[in-house]
Amino acid sequence: MKQNSPYTATITGCAFLFNEFLRILPLLMSPNSDELLRDEKKNNRILQVNSEKARQTFLNEFKRRYNSVPASFWIAFIDKNEKTQRAYLLYSILKAYKLVFDFHFNVTVKHWNSVDRTLRKNDIMMEFSEISLRDEFVDGWTDNTKDRCASQYLTILRQSGLLQEKTDELHAIHLDVSDYEYYIRSGEEWFLEACLLYPYEVNDIKTKLA
Repeated sequence: MKQNSPYTATITGCAFLFNEFLRILPLLMSPNSDELLRDEKKNNRILQVNSEKARQTFLNEFKRRYNSVPASFWIAFIDKNEKTQRAYLLYSILKAYKLVFDFHFNVTVKHWNSVDRTLRKNDIMMEFSEISLRDEFVDGWTDNTKDRCASQYLTILRQSGLLQEKTDELHAIHLDVSDYEYYIRSGEEWFLEACLLYPYEVNDIKTKLA
């Protein structure tokens, strides 16, 4: 059934991991990336993660995220400040995992546009029920797997700056106008909505970049 499903549960083993991804990024950008990643999996020079299985999971998912966007994206990423880098990493995650994308637009963005701007695990689990109804592969996941996916998604929101830790309140990501240019020029304007910007804010950014 997996071949008919666009979903994967691999975020259960790898949430945001901003600092870890930053350390591995030079390896991913290298011409001999595969060789360097194999060495890191074996020798643990950079990640400093005791379990080889965990290192393999992290490296697989970092590679998935890296490959979800053009190499030029990561060249621009290097020179950004941390807040912007976190937003850019969120973008790559949204591109890499349809499950995260669906959670984001079917739940998070809808909550932002409603009177209730808090987000909790139960809200994500309700969306999981909807996905399970139409996807037999996801329907076969255990409750524990679904619970961990939901938890990891909330961690991604918190560490990207979209969700307040203690209050579960959603907050928009506001970057410099120039930091949105890639998305506007690349036809990826949806990411500005993913950052919870209002339509008038998006229009203002587009005007300034015109």
